[in-house]
Formats: sequence, structure tokens, C-alpha cells
Amino acid sequence: MKNIAAFVSGSGSNFRAIHKQTLNGNIPGEIVLVVSNNPNCGAITYAEENSIQIFIVNNTRFSNPDTREYTLLQALLKAEVDLICLAGYMKLLPQNIVQQYKNKILNIHPALLPDFGGKGYYGMKVHEAVLKSGAEYSGATVHFVDEKYDHGPIIAQRKVKILDTDTVEALAERVLKVEHELYPEVVKASCENRIIMENNKPRILEYNEN
Repeated sequence: MKNIAAFVSGSGSNFRAIHKQTLNGNIPGEIVLVVSNNPNCGAITYAEENSIQIFIVNNTRFSNPDTREYTLLQALLKAEVDLICLAGYMKLLPQNIVQQYKNKILNIHPALLPDFGGKGYYGMKVHEAVLKSGAEYSGATVHFVDEKYDHGPIIAQRKVKILDTDTVEALAERVLKVEHELYPEVVKASCENRIIMENNKPRILEYNEN
């Protein structure tokens, strides 16, 4: 069983999808900590309702960035976190966290990286950019996290066909459905130690390889 920390800023629908799969035993892990910069977000309400430990980290609570980064790392270490899952977390992770948990931090992005990623590409802005580009497909990407937004090695992607009738909202809804399928699958593989690095690229082992 792996101890998981979920980092959230909004409703946390991907965090909820992962949490449900830990509760039904599909993912051999437990969400032991929820970290957020936004104490009033829906994900924090959900964590409170499910008796999951919460840690709020923002400029209001910790005005000194060094104190903020140190305290966050200590909270993760105290909770004996094995895996970090970013689920709509709107802040760049501190370098000390990225280094401490190298290849142990996952993020989901609502587009096919490396396109439509980086600073400023979040939420509906991603889907707007995809539709404006005239791309044939969008989708979801799960990747390891490094020091840049949406930049680390890609672990898995799943495509969503763009329809002529698509609005931003309709595309977002279909991509989110795929996110809720793909992210728990990758978290499960990570908890089962089935993600390996080959030539600096992640690969998910199938069960018969493991």
C-alpha cells in the first residue's frame, strides 16, 4: 500500500476519482494528505467529509517562501508520502519537493502534451486553444512532474476526437471523462511499481511483464 498526497486547487474531480478507486481496492494505496493553496475549494470540503488530513500552503499562511517550502516538505515526510498526485493544482511545486520525490510526482493535463501545455494553459483556456488550432484530436496526458509547468516525461496519453459541433464546454466534458479513466490507471500502475524508466522515458509494464 502506497501513501498518496493529492495536491488540489479547485473541485478536485480527479482527486475524487482516484480516492474512489483506493476505497474500492482497485488502487493499492491510500490518500493520506490533501494539500491546497485554496482553503475554500470543493476538494478541501470533500477531504473534510472523508476525514482526510489537510494541509493549506499559501502566501497568507506562510509569507516566507523558505518557511513555506520547508514546512510543506516536512508535512509530506511526516505523512510518509510515497506518491504525489497533482489534480488541478494551480501552483508550481517548489524545487525541494520535486527533488525529494523525483519520478514520484504525477500530473494530469487536459490536452495532448507537449502541445497546449505550460504556463497559462489551464482549465478552459486549454480547450479554447485546442479548438482554435483546428487540431483533429485532443485528450489527456499523465506525466512526471519536474521544475516546469507541464514539462516532465510523459507516462500515458489518451486521445479524444474533436467534433465539428464541439464547443469549449463539450470538449472539456469529454476530455474530463477520459481523465477520470486514465489518471487512476496510471496511479494504480505506480502503486504497483509497474512504471519503469527506459532510456529516460517512462513505460508502464503489463501484468505479465511484471
